[in-house]
Amino acid sequence: MIETVRFDLVPDYKGMAWDLLLYVPTVAVLASLAAKFWYGDDQNLAYLLYFLTCFFFIVGFNRIFKTRLMLLPSAPVCLEVSGQSVGLMQRNGARLDLVKKLRYYSDFAGRSFGISGLNGAGKQLQFVFHKGQFATASQYNSAQQTLKRASSTN
Repeated sequence: MIETVRFDLVPDYKGMAWDLLLYVPTVAVLASLAAKFWYGDDQNLAYLLYFLTCFFFIVGFNRIFKTRLMLLPSAPVCLEVSGQSVGLMQRNGARLDLVKKLRYYSDFAGRSFGISGLNGAGKQLQFVFHKGQFATASQYNSAQQTLKRASSTN
């Protein structure tokens, strides 16, 4: 049985800067193209571009304020792995436990990983963690190894 391992998360300012460099120009270009087509002769394309603008704005906002800076109330600020369950402490003080169908997903670059699972009420939840959210690289690697073991025994 795996003993309880706790990982306190920190804001990822370096990752936030990269996300800002990605999402701000994308949203600005899509919005300006949508305005151009709206006042031009193709309103149908403008609707599509406005939709994409809103989509990228929402995705970028959530990624920056929830996963990178951990400012939203539902952002996880602490990760606890014990046995076959994973506990997440949220910024608003609520605790979530993933107890069934725990899955671990890593990316090919090794910069982030995701976990998903069912909580006690049977609701499917998923979370993404970035390398910059851990105080040290060894904590990040330890979290990955611990979660791999916990998800393989589930």
